[in-house]
Amino acid sequence: MTAQNTWSQRFESALHPAIARFNASIHFDIQLLEYDLIGSKAHAQMLAHTGILSQEEGKQLVEALDKIGEEYQQGSFNPGIEAEDVHFAVERRLVEIVGDLGKKLHTARSRNDQVGTDTRLYLRDRIKQISYQLREFQNVLLDLAEQHIETLFPGYTHLQRAQPLSLAHHLLAYFHMAQRDRERLRDVSRRVNISPLGCGALAGTTFPIDRHYTAELLHFDGIYANSLDGVSDRDFAIEFISAASIIMVHLSRLSEEIILWASEEFSFVTLKDSCATGSSIMPQKKNPDVPELVRGKTGRVFGHLQAMLVMMKGLPLAYNKDLQEDKEALFDSVNTVTACLEAMTILLREGLEFRTQRLAEAVTEDFSNATDVADYLAARGVPFREAYNLVGKVVKTCIAAGKLLKDLGLEEWKELHPAFDADIYEAISPHQVVAARNSYGGTGFEQVKQALKAARERIPETDC
Repeated sequence: MTAQNTWSQRFESALHPAIARFNASIHFDIQLLEYDLIGSKAHAQMLAHTGILSQEEGKQLVEALDKIGEEYQQGSFNPGIEAEDVHFAVERRLVEIVGDLGKKLHTARSRNDQVGTDTRLYLRDRIKQISYQLREFQNVLLDLAEQHIETLFPGYTHLQRAQPLSLAHHLLAYFHMAQRDRERLRDVSRRVNISPLGCGALAGTTFPIDRHYTAELLHFDGIYANSLDGVSDRDFAIEFISAASIIMVHLSRLSEEIILWASEEFSFVTLKDSCATGSSIMPQKKNPDVPELVRGKTGRVFGHLQAMLVMMKGLPLAYNKDLQEDKEALFDSVNTVTACLEAMTILLREGLEFRTQRLAEAVTEDFSNATDVADYLAARGVPFREAYNLVGKVVKTCIAAGKLLKDLGLEEWKELHPAFDADIYEAISPHQVVAARNSYGGTGFEQVKQALKAARERIPETDC
């Protein structure tokens, strides 16, 4: 800070340069400049609307704020460390443009309610952006699913072969995760979109302001009913980072699967050159960097959530400087989720190809049709638990003999139980195993077709 201090005459000297650097947030909260200008214009209009300032003064302030925005876009307004934060930077430039009138803008406003307003305006826009990205991610999943309704795919539990699936059914599971993500963001957005402007430092103001007027200008749904709560609340930021963390969980789970599918051991997908990298020493390698990075970046969003919770847990009312730490956590969470959604959407759209022949072979190499043998017997009157135990013995015998269930002859089946007939082979064929699971929400092809149609209808044209 220079000798031209931003503080009152209570202070006799400027900050120590190292403390000024430590205290400053301009290097990251400059991201709020657009929203600081929007909030400040609404505040200036309200001051004129209530007669605290004249109409002409309000107009001059709005025009000067617009000028600052133009200067920033053109690159001629570049506040440095001496500004401390984006709010002081704007006020200082405003005074340079309109003189002492610029000093009136802060009437009936504190940085406490100002920064809270800016942050909410910023996050409101970013939630819309992320929700739109989630919708694009969903559309890509649906496009892939429509191509693979009858592509057979090994289903797993405990990472052990369980039952064959429609690949489309597997992809639709991630569609529904993303749908819940969008619903969570929509819910968070309701609590983001409440205005703290006019709460002052902590106790409101003596001026006859109209908080509903500024809320309406800024398209907020309402205003904080308690000024202490308004300036100290960061629940909305914690909620957002929590929702962002769950988005990252879903992206990370899909990433882990893609990493496995691309391995030589699975060989379920081929990574295209546009979304894979090589090794600096092993020329044969093609690495799944996109899903690996997404999986890795998930931890940083989790870390921001933990940091926010720890920061807030011991803060007395009302505003404390600790709250400056919410910005980097919030900004980085937004940027990380945005980047990961973009990368994963590109990867799914154009960066990988399912190896359908390999998948068709995979579902014939195991005992994932064993449950269907038990179901076959149960449908013919054999108690399911008795059928279950019988099939378990059959599997054990097959493993010892190096056979699969499809390799048993009809006489061998009949020796196991007289209820078996020639139609057992059709019943345990992978295609029929999948088709037969036609319960609501199941992997049967007809169910998947209906699920795809319903999924398309669930994606609205607009978001939060």
